[in-house]
Amino acid sequence: MYEKKPWLKFYGDVPESIDYPRITMYQAVMNTAAKYPDAIAYDFLGYTSTYKRFAEEINMCADALAALGLKKGDRVTISMPTSPQGIICFYAVNKLGAVASMIHPLSPPKEIEFYLNISKSVMALTIDAFYGNFNQVMHKTDCKKLILARIPDYLGLVKRIGFNLTKGRKIPKVPRDERVVWWNELMHGSYPEAAKADMAPDDMAVILYSGGTTGVPKGIMLSNYNFISEGMMVAHWGGMDRTSSVLAILPIFHGFGLGVCVNAAFMGGGKSILVPTFTPEDVANLIKSKRPTFVIGVPTLFMALSKNEKFKRTDLSCLKGCFSGADTLPREVKEEFEGIVRRQGGNVKLLEGYGLTEAVTAIGAMPFNEYREGSIGVPFSDMIAKIVKMGSDEECAPGEEGEICLYGPAVMLGYLDQPEETARVLKKHSDGKIWLHTGDMASMDADGFMYFKQRIKRMIKSSGVNVYPGQVEDVLRQHPAVDMACVIGVPDKAQVSRVKAFVVLKDKSKATPEMAGELIKHCAEHLLKWSCPREVEFRDDLPKTLVGKVAFNTLEEEEKTKLRAAGQYAGD
Repeated sequence: MYEKKPWLKFYGDVPESIDYPRITMYQAVMNTAAKYPDAIAYDFLGYTSTYKRFAEEINMCADALAALGLKKGDRVTISMPTSPQGIICFYAVNKLGAVASMIHPLSPPKEIEFYLNISKSVMALTIDAFYGNFNQVMHKTDCKKLILARIPDYLGLVKRIGFNLTKGRKIPKVPRDERVVWWNELMHGSYPEAAKADMAPDDMAVILYSGGTTGVPKGIMLSNYNFISEGMMVAHWGGMDRTSSVLAILPIFHGFGLGVCVNAAFMGGGKSILVPTFTPEDVANLIKSKRPTFVIGVPTLFMALSKNEKFKRTDLSCLKGCFSGADTLPREVKEEFEGIVRRQGGNVKLLEGYGLTEAVTAIGAMPFNEYREGSIGVPFSDMIAKIVKMGSDEECAPGEEGEICLYGPAVMLGYLDQPEETARVLKKHSDGKIWLHTGDMASMDADGFMYFKQRIKRMIKSSGVNVYPGQVEDVLRQHPAVDMACVIGVPDKAQVSRVKAFVVLKDKSKATPEMAGELIKHCAEHLLKWSCPREVEFRDDLPKTLVGKVAFNTLEEEEKTKLRAAGQYAGD
């Protein structure tokens, strides 16, 4: 079925195929800067930089890094919030033919040690507040230089003074350290001009990391071509161009934040509004003051915005596109958000998309002119998706559940130094193409719209029956008392796994045994008995991952710890 690409008839003005330049990300940004030198490239808390200035900053940083000894093939860890230093360094590293390893700035010392070693990084960039975490572990790694940035580096005078009097006062003073180079000094030095490295489009340019929900995170090797093609696909789908501005709420250590909110904007001369930390209040203020055309985030972001009083009173006529990804978008969240936008002068749909870090990030979404309930949309230009029967490359019939497989220019090079893991997911099919086996279960209708079911690893086997937590969560959220829900499988001798629900109520005072019984009964009216929760635990909030998804694996570990303490679980 994939060979017919039935989804093309829903593309509207989006081209079936795009001519991607065979260049580096650095060269792509330089080309944009040459076309639109006076357009604003980024806005950071009021500090703005034109593309001309941005290009100068990237070249300046590349000269400095080269003077510090960085060369083609080296790896640099960037551990930064969404900030100018992070993105300037990202493209400067690319100019030199080195590889950027992107990690969360709040990573604890043991994780930093792991990431520095797995990437073989020779340098790292972070903010001064996290010097201590790097200092604890650098001696156990090949990382010899630590570039320290300060948040006030790119703030105006008033905001700089304000920061230093509040958060800045709590940051421990960095002692004299020969390994430390300060960003401001680095960017104001005088160095020989660094030549652009002879880096191929298909060379590894970036290492991102899997979430680690099934054990140790894997390094995902992504090329220049992966990032450029994915950025251009997103830009064409959303109509992003030089008149666009994207609210970059998602962090740059994540493919969604780096690939869509930053790199895709720079492909076409748009503006990236950099948001270093997220609160619903901050985002509501930014939408009001900066008037972005695109807001891109995870479902919990749109849920939080819909509850924010300031957002509900803001003129939203600026919005041209809103996309949700990285987790299932509940219908009630979509409808509530769209209702607020309509009341506030906007006319935009909150469209769900699909992607994974092994293909940079988003590789498909709902078309602007079509909505199918429960669907994550159709593939972008040049990406092909098919649903195959488990453990094979045999394509499923329309409506039949199987594994999503992807083929196209955004698919990763492989897992860093893990050839067996790479061979397990990148497989040659009978058509001669190398397909990415995503580990996601879905079905596809006759028009090519995909319907996500579950991560295969998240599926619960209860009494021999496949239980999809996402389906149970949807049913729970339909109950008027429920705000959020997460469903997991708890190890059980009789059933292999029993289904347990963690629920946050809209009115937390109603968290009673009677309410738990009511929710179980509600599930029984909509689900097979094996899918119904045997137990409901009420929480004030649910744990979240670093990008705001509900961390179901944290809840699973909590349950296993309880069972171990009771002598009822001997698993890993």
